Amino acid sequence: MNVRSCRSVAHRCLNLLSSQLLIFFVIVLLTTPGAAAMPAVERTVLSNKLVVLVAEEHTLPFVTVHLLIDCGSRKDPPGREGIARLAARGLLLGTSKRSAEEINREVDFLGAYLTSSAGSDWAALNLKILKKDMDRGMDLFMDVLMNPVFPGEEIRREIDKTMAAIRAAEDQPDDVAEKAFNRELFLSPYGHPPEGTVESLPRIDRDAVERFYRDNYHPNNAILVVVGDITPVEVKTRILPRFEEWKEGTVFTLRFKTAFAGGPKTVKINRPVKQANIVIGHEGISRGDRDFYALSVMNYVLGGGGFASRLFDEIRNKRGLAYSVASYLDSRKYPGSFQIALQTKNASAGMAMKTALKEMRKIRRSLVRKKELEDAKKYLIGSFPMRIDTQEKLARFLGQVEYYGLGLDYPDRYPSLIGAVTRGDVLRVARKYLHPEKCLTVIVADLKEAGLEEKDGS
Repeated sequence: MNVRSCRSVAHRCLNLLSSQLLIFFVIVLLTTPGAAAMPAVERTVLSNKLVVLVAEEHTLPFVTVHLLIDCGSRKDPPGREGIARLAARGLLLGTSKRSAEEINREVDFLGAYLTSSAGSDWAALNLKILKKDMDRGMDLFMDVLMNPVFPGEEIRREIDKTMAAIRAAEDQPDDVAEKAFNRELFLSPYGHPPEGTVESLPRIDRDAVERFYRDNYHPNNAILVVVGDITPVEVKTRILPRFEEWKEGTVFTLRFKTAFAGGPKTVKINRPVKQANIVIGHEGISRGDRDFYALSVMNYVLGGGGFASRLFDEIRNKRGLAYSVASYLDSRKYPGSFQIALQTKNASAGMAMKTALKEMRKIRRSLVRKKELEDAKKYLIGSFPMRIDTQEKLARFLGQVEYYGLGLDYPDRYPSLIGAVTRGDVLRVARKYLHPEKCLTVIVADLKEAGLEEKDGS
């Protein structure tokens, strides 16, 4: 799925390594008689065109409700970047029946989990609640979804908090590098962060937020997923009648133009830091691209496989140049990016970058080793169940499966999609999609210490 979006390179790499330490346990679990299987999913479409997916999961007495709305930050109007996120956050800032304080108090009383968010492609409203409190929880869920009033004072406070967080992030070199990379690479709405910028946020008022909500929050622009200790019959009788009252509407459409900056190009950002943070990459593919699976295997071998990857072995193990290094496929509804992200001492930044590009060229020249291919496929297939091992993960996963049009049989097909990848496929996609000669490189470092300072200030 989508890469999603943790901005700490070190944390992302360490999380990947931790996942690898669990892979043996996962494979054993999958091959043990009685191991949990993917629950059956029932799909329906309501009269208002809301797509509904239901999966029974009775391990715990909870119900998880996930509503995905196709209105992420790529729909932000030019000059008002951040409005999609404000609209999502604004759902919980007050309704015609409840203030923000009353919403929070009721959530706490029920011991529930109610959140709203927006990324680059979609917004989401999420509820997790005990089965016994489901009716009260759904009353609250429907109220914030259908009756938000976006109080002006609360919206202004949310804008101020967001701007403060953006300014604070300027002290995080990995965050600075990632944002600069996206800003330079994407000549499209993917170029700005979902939270907006310090320039765009002051241009947004509550009326603009409300208009965005009314343009986009319609059932015919959404996917509802219900997972947990509930049957499809109960969903039909206790939950869906509420959503039938949600009126279909005309959805705001914005033509997405896929465009990327040409390379090669290097962006140098001077900061008084001990570790250089570097992002190297270029345009990528969409999630629906038929080469996604071969690229996933290729990426694992190159840099996505943690200890097992070529980048980690060459840059960290053999040369000791980096604390962390990994490669990523950021595949979205429309073409995203391919990235190599690393941290290294300022003095070794130049050598680390050259080595990373060398490994990109190397994987384009010859077939990967048989063991590399088999290890990659074994990990990708074996770790798949960790994507759906909680109600929340399963709900998000099913929403994305529907959103990307992968089909409800996707979990059954995934092992064969990965298993069918050959060494020739890996070489083919590496040659087609990796472009070391046209990379965008962003370096956040002490440029003088890194030997990258130039007289023209570039």
